[in-house]
Amino acid sequence: MPPGEHCLSVTRSVAAGMSSWVLYKGGASSALRALPVQGRSWNTVPRFLCPSATMVGLKPPEVPPPAAVKFVSAGMAGCIADLFTFPLDTAKVRLQIQGEVRIPRTISSVEYRGVLGTLSTMVRTEGARSLYSGLVAGLQRQMSFASIRIGLYDSVKQLYTPKGAENTGMVVRLLAGCTTGAVAVACAQPTDVVKVRFQASGALSDSARRYSGTMDAYRTIAREEGFRGLWRGTLPNIARNAIINCGELVTYDLLKDALLRAQLMTGEDGMGGHGQVPSLCPQHPSPGSSPPLDNAPCHFVAAFGAGFCATVVASPVDVVKTRYMNASPGQYRNALSCLLALLMQDGPAGLYKGFVPSFLRLGSWNVVMFVSYEQLQRAMLLARPALA
Repeated sequence: MPPGEHCLSVTRSVAAGMSSWVLYKGGASSALRALPVQGRSWNTVPRFLCPSATMVGLKPPEVPPPAAVKFVSAGMAGCIADLFTFPLDTAKVRLQIQGEVRIPRTISSVEYRGVLGTLSTMVRTEGARSLYSGLVAGLQRQMSFASIRIGLYDSVKQLYTPKGAENTGMVVRLLAGCTTGAVAVACAQPTDVVKVRFQASGALSDSARRYSGTMDAYRTIAREEGFRGLWRGTLPNIARNAIINCGELVTYDLLKDALLRAQLMTGEDGMGGHGQVPSLCPQHPSPGSSPPLDNAPCHFVAAFGAGFCATVVASPVDVVKTRYMNASPGQYRNALSCLLALLMQDGPAGLYKGFVPSFLRLGSWNVVMFVSYEQLQRAMLLARPALA
């Protein structure tokens, strides 16, 4: 008998022994599980082959990824996100320093208005390459900054969690976010200084630009301003990233937790119970049960919400940090004097200067980064047995 006729006869025999009520009440999926598939029932077939599975993206591994995998995945995901969103970051910097950079005011002086206006003005007056000015330093920053801030978050959170505790409390999450954010800034601050100065340099004439390349910028800053110049603005940047980590990583952690507990946008196929809910990394399921599987839609929504919260709480510190890091030597005594000068010049509204590009950039950056981060972890774990 041909294979197709054999399958059809099996289906007819199963349907003949079932009432129409059962077929409409989910009995069909139960019957399908009992059908033989190469000598096995659907109950023993891998979950991703089951007809009712809704997983989008790679399936979470059964064991949490090690710290090294998370560290590398976070750096790579940060670089991928920067490649997609760097023009928005450059537009944000230009809007934040507008009115503060001393440009000779002539008829041809450039004024930026809005996100699209800033991007179009930059392309028209400086060329399309200006949108990615400082990209090399930006990628260097992500490989060190994102790797520590995001890749080590789960490890530090576990370190702060008391032994025997079933759930991770809010205080522990906040402490972990502040810790990894501060350590990341201390390590990656020179790359951030160079990135900001390159992004702002397009507002200057060609003769006034200070650096010919990324490495020249590191050397020139160290020679003219000392090594302290490479760590210029470290304190406001630590404050900014502590706030961003709490508004970004912790919010992502909590939103993802809530979505999975509510069984929203999960890859759960409805074939079993539910174990522990994954956090930033997959957790071990409880014995005899299967956890709701987090997938790409869940990561997308949680990352978008995290980006909005992070922008709202961090925008004032971000404006001060950008202006202080881009300032000429002696222009401000410290970050506080930069803040006071900003308030006197632009008022409280100046603290949210460039908010729209900040949100567009941080929101889209979070979406690309977290979705890439989750998938890269799973891809690296799947590749490890093949490479062994």
